[in-house]
Amino acid sequence: MKIRTLVIALAMTLVLPNAVRADEGMWLLSLIGKNYQDMQKAGFKLTPEDIYNINRSCLKDAIVGLGNAGSPFWHFCTGEIISSKGLISTNHHCGYGKLQEHSSVEHDYLRDGFWAYSMDQELPNPGLTASILVRMEDVTDQVKKALTDEMSESDRETAIEKVCKKIEEEAVKGTQYSAKVKPMFNGNQFFLFVHIIYKDVRLVGAPPSSMGKFGGDTDNWSWPRHTCDFSMFRIYTAPDGSPAEYSKDNVPLSPKHHLPVNAGEINDGDFAMVMGFPGTTDHFLTSFGLEETMNITNKLVYEIRTVKINILREEMAASQATRIKYASKYASCSNYWKYSNEQNKALKALNTMGVKKEVEKEYMQWASRQTNPKYSRALDLIQKGYAARATVEEAQLYLREGLLSGPESPLFAIRVSNTFKKVLENDPKSDLSFLQDYIDNFYKDYDMDVEKRLVAALFKYVVDHMNPDYCPQFLLDANKKYKGDFNEYAEYLFKKSIFADAESLAKFMNKPSIKALDKDPLVQVGNNIYDAYIALGDQVPQDVQDNLERGIRDFTDGILQINDGKKLMSPDANSTIRLTYGNVKSYDPRDGVSYHYFTTLKGVIEKEDPESSEFNVPARLKELYNKKEFGRYANKNGELPTCFITNNDITGGNSGSPVINGKGQLIGLAFDGNSEAMSGDIDFEENLQRCICLDSRYMLWVIDVFAGAKNLIEEMDIVR
Repeated sequence: MKIRTLVIALAMTLVLPNAVRADEGMWLLSLIGKNYQDMQKAGFKLTPEDIYNINRSCLKDAIVGLGNAGSPFWHFCTGEIISSKGLISTNHHCGYGKLQEHSSVEHDYLRDGFWAYSMDQELPNPGLTASILVRMEDVTDQVKKALTDEMSESDRETAIEKVCKKIEEEAVKGTQYSAKVKPMFNGNQFFLFVHIIYKDVRLVGAPPSSMGKFGGDTDNWSWPRHTCDFSMFRIYTAPDGSPAEYSKDNVPLSPKHHLPVNAGEINDGDFAMVMGFPGTTDHFLTSFGLEETMNITNKLVYEIRTVKINILREEMAASQATRIKYASKYASCSNYWKYSNEQNKALKALNTMGVKKEVEKEYMQWASRQTNPKYSRALDLIQKGYAARATVEEAQLYLREGLLSGPESPLFAIRVSNTFKKVLENDPKSDLSFLQDYIDNFYKDYDMDVEKRLVAALFKYVVDHMNPDYCPQFLLDANKKYKGDFNEYAEYLFKKSIFADAESLAKFMNKPSIKALDKDPLVQVGNNIYDAYIALGDQVPQDVQDNLERGIRDFTDGILQINDGKKLMSPDANSTIRLTYGNVKSYDPRDGVSYHYFTTLKGVIEKEDPESSEFNVPARLKELYNKKEFGRYANKNGELPTCFITNNDITGGNSGSPVINGKGQLIGLAFDGNSEAMSGDIDFEENLQRCICLDSRYMLWVIDVFAGAKNLIEEMDIVR
């Protein structure tokens, strides 16, 4: 079974009921048995119990959600356990931030790569967590017993929070586990997820960024690809196998299950299954929500981040130290920068707006026949909600992208200042060094000259483009006072602020005062931005926001009823573990263009451009290529495969997810989607949607031949 959008499938349900197929979905593991026959037809050789079973080891036990200690149930990437010693593979861009943290001018792991040739060389990463699903359970009935249609949204939220907390507490009582109840189908269903969360995750290896990010922004979200997008970590536990913070006494995890790594042939049409922790999708989005996404969110994110991207590119190209400091920040910013633009292109090309409106027309015909009037009211509530918040949403985006997350210093200044003031109000002579680690981490990857450029350019862009009725007054005043010269304004801010650099802040901490914090210009700017942002949220009446949420929930409920018994439907992604299945598959993106399903190392050599930072090829890689030293990882034609494509349904959070064949073996790592179908989070197009994957043979070759990390090869189960 392939994957297809809810919107198109729904339209077929209403217009051509006998033609419906279940083609799209990020499926919940405990319910995968409903899909089993379709999976078998696609080439799956195992059973549903081999995927999810709470009584014996299974594939779920090898799938890892990578997160942060502060929000362990939100997973920024996925990894998979590939040895009996807790070794994890994931994407290079998933490990990029940790590579950057460990890098310095003397030890530039971003430029040179990193390999631990023994376990004692592996690097700890405080705050990084690895979650593995223990079990999941449908708790919809328990939650809905506490709810009524007459409840206000606030009362409903309170009731849900209360009953979910009780369910979570009971689920983990007397265990070392963590639990979270997650809503599905926009609050129409609820599932409990119980995880074991490991807290000692160490960096093991990664190729140079010239390979791990080969193609950079140019190739991002496109095919064909030749990116060696992987890095490796290892989970450690206390000696008794329980989760524990980092300690030299910890030992490698002995997992319940690990994936064998397949080094055999991959053919067009082969079964391919992706398991991981996809972040968010919005397949139930209406035309009104789509208009906001395209004309406000995506448009402004792309335009505002372009200002930041251009400055960082210039500064990073001019200095190795700056490149290291800002590498992870740039990658984070640029990824969604390009995504937002490519998604808009795909949504327009595929006429997603027209499809949504046709679905809503058919939905209303169904709703008019229902006795409960909430279904007929749903779209009207949604339309009014989006219309009422449009100008506010636009203004908040300017503040969020341009002022709060564009430059770093204003938000940093108010966070530190507010914490210091609370302490100093109780004792003016307090020792403020308790925040030293946080401060050191900030300034480690900070350059005042770069920050001044960002402040000047982004503040100028916001004041020139934002609706002045919503623009913070301090920004309008600065524009007038400095006659539009925000470079001069930035010079003033950083000359006068104690947060301008680490030395100024250290001097203040030796002789702190609340008065100095209150007078600090960066603190004042940060507070003004934050207050303006919060005030904007209050401009949308609460009843309008509540009605929007209610309308979305009722609309989704209606769609579920329309499709009940006619097609399987999967809930939108929400960072809970999911499975998608399909096949390795080539495609034809446009007239006269056909794409093969895999690439080889030859393409890396062909793309080399010494003048471009995105297409550099390490000398060792060229040497090995010229000698055709591909070892046992070459395909039947003597080529070294690099990447391949499937028609799996993935999104952010799936980065690093294992691509698994019909026998339960790792054949690759998912790392990207294709630009022609960037609409996929909203509207899955089965003929165009492709998941771009690193071939496991390229990963193994890099570890074995390129890096010589035989210790890692020896602990894996490599099969053909």
